[in-house]
Amino acid sequence: MLVIHACNVVKEYALNGLTVRALQGLSLSFEGGEFAAIAGPSGSGKSTFLHLAGCLDTLTEGSLSVGGADVAGLSKKQLALLRRHSIGFIFQAYNLIPVLSVMENVCFPLTLLGVPKKEARERSRAALEDVGLGGMENRRPKEMSGGQQQRAAIARALVKRPALILADEPTANLDSKISRDILELMLKLNQKEGTTFIFSTHDMMVMEFARRIVHIRDGQIEREEVK
Repeated sequence: MLVIHACNVVKEYALNGLTVRALQGLSLSFEGGEFAAIAGPSGSGKSTFLHLAGCLDTLTEGSLSVGGADVAGLSKKQLALLRRHSIGFIFQAYNLIPVLSVMENVCFPLTLLGVPKKEARERSRAALEDVGLGGMENRRPKEMSGGQQQRAAIARALVKRPALILADEPTANLDSKISRDILELMLKLNQKEGTTFIFSTHDMMVMEFARRIVHIRDGQIEREEVK
């Protein structure tokens, strides 16, 4: 089943009175269960595509379906429900809630899904253990390093066991050992649960793990590799 299907997608932004095209007629699809990377230089459109696929932004032209639903035909409420139930997003900027503890941040998406408090805390504690943050449950984001905050953001994305995880440069703030451990954890989840992972990355280690790599430049596909 196609999890994401983009056809002739154009995304334009207004910047200093000028119109900038981040994506220029990009057509790209991903099947369920893929472990794939989108690679390219800064400004190539990688993050823009992930934000569109994650229903966090709207396209300018073309069509895009996520989980079989045409996102252009969904209301804001329907888009929010799709994100809440089916998509996990790992942001470059972490997007942790500063006034909440790490445990509360990881529990947050489960709370939105109505998971009972005890189960939510158990699942969140296990997710934090998986990313090497056991014992840090009560820390606030400001009390953690950038790498620790990134791992907390990864735990938050994994904890609700979504069908699709979109990861925007997820290893950017991690050392090589932690990066490999996290990627192995994600690959295990992909193989065991069939979770679809799509990364945007510059990291050669991510590309080493990915089974498909889509190289883009200037908002268009340059080439693809399938292992």
